[in-house]
Amino acid sequence: MSLTIILLLFGALLFGMPVAYVLGVTSVFMILQTGGSSLFPLIPMRFFNSINLFPLMAMPLFILAGEIMNRAGITSRIIDFSTRLVGHWRGGLAHANILASILFAGLTGSAVADSAALGSMLIPGMAKKGYDKNFAAAVTAASSCIGPVIPPSIVMVIYGAFMQVSIAGLFAAGILPGLIMGATLMFFSHRISVKRQYPKEERRATLSEIGIDFKKAFLSLMMPVIILVGILGGVFTPTEAAAVAVLYALIIGFFVYRNISLKDMYDMLCIMTKSSAIAFIILSTAGIFIWLLTTEQVPQQVAQLVLSITTNKYLVLLIINIILLFVGCFMDSIPALIILGPVFTPLATQIGVHPLHFGTIMCLNLTIGLATPPLGACLFTCCAVGGVKLEGISKEILPFIAALVLAVFVVTYIPAISLTIPRLLGLI
Repeated sequence: MSLTIILLLFGALLFGMPVAYVLGVTSVFMILQTGGSSLFPLIPMRFFNSINLFPLMAMPLFILAGEIMNRAGITSRIIDFSTRLVGHWRGGLAHANILASILFAGLTGSAVADSAALGSMLIPGMAKKGYDKNFAAAVTAASSCIGPVIPPSIVMVIYGAFMQVSIAGLFAAGILPGLIMGATLMFFSHRISVKRQYPKEERRATLSEIGIDFKKAFLSLMMPVIILVGILGGVFTPTEAAAVAVLYALIIGFFVYRNISLKDMYDMLCIMTKSSAIAFIILSTAGIFIWLLTTEQVPQQVAQLVLSITTNKYLVLLIINIILLFVGCFMDSIPALIILGPVFTPLATQIGVHPLHFGTIMCLNLTIGLATPPLGACLFTCCAVGGVKLEGISKEILPFIAALVLAVFVVTYIPAISLTIPRLLGLI
């Protein structure tokens, strides 16, 4: 039965069927195989209960907050501040690109949003300064993967809601791994920039110059601080934090920067509605699918299969990482998370991996797929905004994929990286 489910699921995906339909068709097939039509009356209840979760309200609110901050013109301020800090290094704009992604991650929680906002400015700007355009696009796509790891993270909200893991704990667990991703990308970027003699700023910025750009970006950079301090300090829940983020973004856009109109608000609400609707349809059908997987004890069967190969904790994690990285190449992070989360999370718990640690591992692995050929969403976004071809960016991004994979294995085998901050904050 499990093999049939897997073949049907991935066969339908390979033929291009939308993920929500794939999960729905697979669920219907499973119902017919197990209890027949007598179970069909349960489908509407499961369909609704899958999204009737208070934490999931944070998702559309975080999407809206990110859209507002994007329209408020914060991108240029963050890029200018990042360039002031690291522009004097060899390949300064590449480093500024990565640092800007780290800072931008605290605003949107979305890799595709980061690559679109930063890529539209940095890819042409780097090309004018003498950088290879494919290299510029590759740096942008790879660094955008930091977005769903550093809080607030839409992927972590979904994982926490479905796997019943503390979202605040996941947010805290993602901070250091996100910084490590940025550090490994900067290391590889520096090596490439030295080899190719990419330009750098003629001099190091003075403290006063850094202070001026920090002042310009200060209000933008305060949003993730407010979110994190509020959540981790117990002032409000992640869902309430998302509402606060929207309010803060509206104040910044309408009354401080004054570059958002009511017409822009309508457009942003449409984007939020469309993005949320797509996600919620997937989540609804996924709820039915997860319920049936649990009923058929598929997670236990997968655990037995993997543990029959090896019971070594580190080898099991290696197998899981390889599977997640492979799946991430062909499937978007949210559907992959919904399908594989219920399968691998019980296995990870069984071998003694903390749920916060494993949630971070899953998010890291699957977000790398957003920048991995052949179907990485960030690759196509950077191709569109940067005017480059997929073949060119795919070649240039390979060293950065290696950097991100290195970061994944560092985080996987050093649990303290994910668990230290949650432990210090009393979330464990």
